Amino acid sequence: MATNTHETVSACVNDHGSAIGMPQLCNEWMGNQIFWLVITLIVIFFVLSRVALPRIAAVLAERQGTITNDIAAAEDLKAKAAAAEDAYNQALIDARAEAARIVEATKAEIKADLDAAMAKADAQIAEKAKAGEKTIAEIRANAMASVEEIAKATASEIVDALGGKADAKSVNSAVDAQLKG
Repeated sequence: MATNTHETVSACVNDHGSAIGMPQLCNEWMGNQIFWLVITLIVIFFVLSRVALPRIAAVLAERQGTITNDIAAAEDLKAKAAAAEDAYNQALIDARAEAARIVEATKAEIKADLDAAMAKADAQIAEKAKAGEKTIAEIRANAMASVEEIAKATASEIVDALGGKADAKSVNSAVDAQLKG
């Protein structure tokens, strides 16, 4: 049984049906390859434009919205932080002023207490000085009286020792005259 086969001999295929060289570069097949290339590119274009690109655009829009919201929130937080910093600085200024006021009040109170204590001490010192002066005056008066008595007794003894006779009245008047100056 003989079979009749109508084989067309191609320049790109050898007698056994194997490709000669690279089939992609065979001129006889080039039209067919270009046709399928165009069909494949059109299918890829429609798949990308109808499915992939809308999803990508949605993700990009969502990201842009998130970024915009985050920027707005960051600006709001920045404004709140600036307001908080201003409030902190004002509180710090107020606290320093209050501390200075307290220091001044305390200084004034301490000065008043010190002045009162100094006045009390001065009064006590003046009182003790007066008492001391009074005591000194008494001692001086007693000493003067003692000096006068001793001077009279000594003068009387000296006159007696020298062999004279001294009466008390003349010795007293001579000592009084010498003490008065």
